[in-house]
Amino acid sequence: MTQPIFVLNGPNLNRLGTREPEIYGRTTLAEIEQMCRKAAGGHPLEFRQTNAEHQMVDWIQEAIDRAGGIVINPAGLSFRSI
Repeated sequence: MTQPIFVLNGPNLNRLGTREPEIYGRTTLAEIEQMCRKAAGGHPLEFRQTNAEHQMVDWIQEAIDRAGGIVINPAGLSFRSI
């Protein structure tokens, strides 16, 4: 069985395409997910987004046991995390 690649997205990325599009662009997270799935070909992906730091930590720990790899866009967690 092929292990999935976890693509984990942090806070506010669910607002891509609508939140300050002149700064962050008009591409939505759903469109980014489509691009990732296309790039992965038939490889399974776990594509997720959360606004909660504890959820991201839980997903990383889950990926340690289940994933073939992890891609993380921490968004706001990269400069506001405790």
